[in-house]
Amino acid sequence: MSTTAAAPTTGSSDRGAAREGRSRTSGRHLAWVVAGSVVLGPLVTAALTLGVVAGAPEHVLTGTGLLGLASGWAALALGAATMTGRPQRWATVPAAMLGAAGAASLVLAPGDSALTAASWVWPPLLLALTAWTALRAVRSLRLLVPFWLLSPALVLLLLVAVGGGTATLRTAAAGDPPPMPGQLYDVGDHRLHLYCTGSGGPTVVLLGGMGETSADWALVQPAVAGTTRVCSYDRAGQAWSDSAPGPKDGLQVAADLHALLTQAGEAGPYVLAGHSVGGTYAMVYAAEYPDDVAGLVLLDSASPHQFTALPDYPDAYSSMRRETALLPTLERLGAGPLLSSDGPADLPPAAQEQMQAFGWSTRQLRAERDEVAAYPSTFEQAQALTELGSTPLVVVTATAGDRQAGWPAAQDALADLSPISSHRLVPATHTSLLLDAADSASSVAAIEDVVQAVSTRTAVPES
Repeated sequence: MSTTAAAPTTGSSDRGAAREGRSRTSGRHLAWVVAGSVVLGPLVTAALTLGVVAGAPEHVLTGTGLLGLASGWAALALGAATMTGRPQRWATVPAAMLGAAGAASLVLAPGDSALTAASWVWPPLLLALTAWTALRAVRSLRLLVPFWLLSPALVLLLLVAVGGGTATLRTAAAGDPPPMPGQLYDVGDHRLHLYCTGSGGPTVVLLGGMGETSADWALVQPAVAGTTRVCSYDRAGQAWSDSAPGPKDGLQVAADLHALLTQAGEAGPYVLAGHSVGGTYAMVYAAEYPDDVAGLVLLDSASPHQFTALPDYPDAYSSMRRETALLPTLERLGAGPLLSSDGPADLPPAAQEQMQAFGWSTRQLRAERDEVAAYPSTFEQAQALTELGSTPLVVVTATAGDRQAGWPAAQDALADLSPISSHRLVPATHTSLLLDAADSASSVAAIEDVVQAVSTRTAVPES
């Protein structure tokens, strides 16, 4: 007697095919959810940091950036649970941890020292979170979607963790800063570094532009010191100077400088020499303390009417504010060496060492960000200086390199501040007036001519 295996019924075959079809559909839906969440996180982060809170303080950019990354993982957890029938509960862990860290940054508003201390903790924690997330994702997504769909999000976390740890170790290995050439003086709730050389009078005070410190004057100061006493200094948060709370506008810069010179016993009236926005700070000082200013030298100086005299400047300023605000965070994430460069070759080795030591410190980058954020107020404050009377003035305008529309006319307007001014057009670039051995001679000559005019009570020569 023989037996014959029963053929599967049509109903069971249909049910198996239906289940297989639902599984494939669910897998496709999950793949779309994973891909969408991977794209969403960086997009939200970019929209927040470059748009909604562009130019905000570091703790705000850090907090919103973390919330943006958390949104991608939250979207993965929520989308998988509601759209695929394949819940990915593990995704709630990176979403919660990144979101909590972002919220803490926004609420606690940590300063530079707190963020620096935290940099010893968060990179290893983030590295552990990345490893845990990768393991859970492999187990949960196996056979459902290709793992490479999720890998960009994991690689991003890995790069942040490794970059942050590398930046922390690099900062620790850097050791002590270079020796301070001058002295620190208490100006209230912080101390500022002042470096004076030479003898005689009137004393020349050098004011640097955006991101410029006393080291940027290393070619100009020794040359001027052969003629008279000359002082360079570092604004709050720069180089050896302490950080300071409050605004970093022109009025605060002028008040700090006035207190610094008083505390140091440097007698006025002074010849102020300002480069770039340092010229604007010098103009604010002259408006606030006119009896302290014997002469003025504006080296390719910004204009008090920068936002109206230069039609392209508002857009350029908007970009500059976003970029300078991001720099401290990028430095903490290890991107500093990719963005920085060696000091100008013409500067003495000691000055190059100083620039390299401080140029990409998060403290100095935060100070630079705060100064840039205050530019609208600073330029408006400088507009209070409408004339200099008989005060000797030399305006030096660099003619090489790209010049914004309206720049020549704005420089002419600066020369009109004094009836005994000299406006000199120099075939140099904006930065080479300080950092190039040959071009800086024009800056030295301008300063010495004003010193001579003040000393002899004569007009400054035309060139």
